Order: sequence, then structure tokens, then C-alpha cells
Amino acid sequence: MGKVGLVCDSTCDLGPVWCDANDIKMVPLKVLFGEETFRDWLDLSPKQFYDKLVTTKTLPKTSQPSPLEFSEVYAELARQGCEEIVSIHLSQAISGTCESARMAADDASVPVRIVDTKAVSQATGLAVKSAVEARNSGVSGEEVEARTLKVVSQTRMFFVLDTLEYLVKGGRAGKAQGLAASLLNIKPILTLTPEGVVAPFKKVKGTRKAMHEMVTQLVSDSKALGPLKVTIFQADAPDLIGEFESLVKEADFECEIEVGGWVGSVIGTYGGPNAIGCAYHPIA
Repeated sequence: MGKVGLVCDSTCDLGPVWCDANDIKMVPLKVLFGEETFRDWLDLSPKQFYDKLVTTKTLPKTSQPSPLEFSEVYAELARQGCEEIVSIHLSQAISGTCESARMAADDASVPVRIVDTKAVSQATGLAVKSAVEARNSGVSGEEVEARTLKVVSQTRMFFVLDTLEYLVKGGRAGKAQGLAASLLNIKPILTLTPEGVVAPFKKVKGTRKAMHEMVTQLVSDSKALGPLKVTIFQADAPDLIGEFESLVKEADFECEIEVGGWVGSVIGTYGGPNAIGCAYHPIA
């Protein structure tokens, strides 16, 4: 079986240390504060980003990698002896990153399989982790892709934002909707559709009520799907993530839990700080 190379982008929010340790190339997206440009996770840690976000008057913007950046990574893997590459990325309904990867794949010297996870952040991270497990088992690139796509199809993600301010500023929510939510302390629980689009799931009053609702959904899905692999993540919300972890662990369902993942700067540009969420899929 030929050697299979793996590529992801930085919005999987697993970080460069994890990616290096698991032999996967991470291509960064970028965040722009005015004239300053930072590579997601590399030049700016999530904590540094949120500290900067709440103290600056400049609304950051984001940019996807160019096809050339992917081409260079694919060429490097080919030089290292990879005969196939699987490249795993955030939802193409949200970003043009998949398209940049596809353009580079067309000119690569070895076959490159592009996986659209139809997700963001730690939900994309679950797909990346499944690809690493498949690659490490020694299967072909085709089988790595197939196993990853199976996880993609089974993954759900729920998260609650502290404010809709950043979605409004980024053009992802209307001003009236953001103002009403702020005045009433309404916390919309958001999810991802099967097409990879961020959509409202349920509106509740207060973050703690939202956390209870997300746990209720976990328990319900566990009854239907069996034991779940769950990752709990935060956007600079250290107090909330501890409380959310306790709620999940106290709930009556079988799961494997990973806690402490961060939402990086690119996704955080639109979600803002003090957000909390979970992503999961069946273990079987």
C-alpha cells in the first residue's frame, strides 16, 4: 500500500503542535486587523486573538489560502514519498478554501482527494482525527477518504454565542436580530446543516439554559445512535467550559469526551469570545 499524505487547514482548530505530532500538514487561513496580517494559529494563538479582538476598534477580516499555498504543500508531500494525498477542509458553503485546494489538486503530481467536511472548527477536527486514524491503520487513500466522509456524514455540532455582535458586523446576521437578542438575553443555539451552513437550532434565555439544551440533545442522539465521541470547545470561555464539562459528564449517556479545544481566530472572527459548544459522532 502506497504512503498516504494528509493535509488540513487551520480552521480544524487542532493546532500546529497536534498536527505535527500526527504527521499532518496544516495550511493556515489568515486574519487581518487593518494592515496587520496573522496566520491562524501560527502567528496568533486563540487566546491572543480574543484578547486583541475585544480591545481593538478594527473589525478583523479573514482570507483563505491560495491555490499556490496548497500546491507547495502537495509538492512537499510528493517529494517525501507520498503516493496519494487526502486533503480535509472546512465547509465550502462557508469558505473558498476547498476550491483553492481543488485547483491545486488538479496540477499535483500525485492524486489528491479533497474532503469537504461541511463543518467548522472542532467538528472539522473530528473528521481530521478520523483521517489520521485511518491513515495510521495502513489503508489506501481511497479508504481514508471513505472513512472520513462517513464521520462527516454522522457529525453534529451545536454552539452558543455570547453575543450576535460579531455575526452582525461580519454580515452573518441582521442588526435588528442582534439587538433584540442582546436586549432580551436570548442565546440562539446554532448548528450546521447537512450542507455545511450555519443555522439556528433553538433560542433560549441565557447561556446556562443553552448548555442544558445542548446536553439534552446529546442524550437524545445517544439513545438513537449509541455511544458518542464528543469534543467540547470554547472561545475564551474558561468558566463556561468547566461547567459544560460537568453537565455532560453527569448526563445519562455513554460517551468518550475530549475537553478544552479552542475555536481559533478565523472562526472566532464571526463568533466572538465567550462562546461554548460541542461536536460529536457515533463511536461505532
